[in-house]
Amino acid sequence: MAELFGVDLSTIIWIIIIAAVAITLERLVSRYLSHFAKRAKLEPSVTNNLVLTFRILILIGAVFALSRVGGLQPEWILSVSAIGGAALGFASQKTLGNFIAGLFLLAARPFRVGDYVRIGTVEGIVQEITINYTKVLTIGNNTVSVSNLQILDRDITNCTYESKKSLSHYCYTFEVGFDHSVSTEKIAEIFSEVFQRHIHTLPKKPSCMLTRSGAFERVYMVYLYVEHPEDIFTLRPQVAEEVFKRWDMERTKTQA
Repeated sequence: MAELFGVDLSTIIWIIIIAAVAITLERLVSRYLSHFAKRAKLEPSVTNNLVLTFRILILIGAVFALSRVGGLQPEWILSVSAIGGAALGFASQKTLGNFIAGLFLLAARPFRVGDYVRIGTVEGIVQEITINYTKVLTIGNNTVSVSNLQILDRDITNCTYESKKSLSHYCYTFEVGFDHSVSTEKIAEIFSEVFQRHIHTLPKKPSCMLTRSGAFERVYMVYLYVEHPEDIFTLRPQVAEEVFKRWDMERTKTQA
C-alpha cells in the first residue's frame, strides 16, 4: 500500500471521511435541534445548550475515531506537530482560551440566549453562545460575534429584571441630557406625559431619575420595562424622540 509521510493512504482517506462525517453530522444535528426546539417551544437558552452539548460530543467522538483509525504512529504525530506547531501554537492557545471562557460563561451564566445585554461597547440581544464566540444582534440588525475570552475582560450589563411577582422582564436604561433652558419641574412633567402614553403596553410604568447636574446640562437616567427584548429596539428611540419634541416645544416657549 502506498504511503504518504509514513502513513497508509487508506488511513488518510479514513481521516478525511471521519472529518467530513463529523462536519455533516454537526450541521444536521444543529438544524434538527433548532427545528425541534421551535416545535417544542423551548427557551432559547435551552436550545443553545443542547446544540452546544451535541457539538462537543461530536467533536469528542471525531477525535476518538481519528485516534483509532489505523493506529496512528507516534512518529507521524510528532512529524505533523513539528511542521504545524509553529504556525498553530498561538492560534491553539487563543482557541483553548476561548473554549475555557465559553465553559465559564455557561457555568456562571451572566446572561442567557435571548437576554438584552451590553458587553463593553456592544449592545443587543444574545442570539447564540458557541464554544468560541457569543453572537449579539444589535439595534442595526447586525450580528456581532464577540470572542468569549474578550467578554471576560469587559463590563457586562444584563437588562433582565425580576419583579416582586417573580415575573421576568427586561429593564433597559439609557441617559438623556438637557441644558438649563427648561426647568426641572417642566422636564419632570414631560417625562410623565410621555411615559403615560406607553403605560398600557408595558409590564411596568417607565421612570426616570436625575443622576447628575452640571453647569451646562442636567442628565437623567431613563428606565424602560419590556416583556420582550426586541421591543427595546423600537421603544427607546420612540420615547427619546417624544421627550425631545416636547422639550423643544417648551424651550421655544421659554425663548419667545
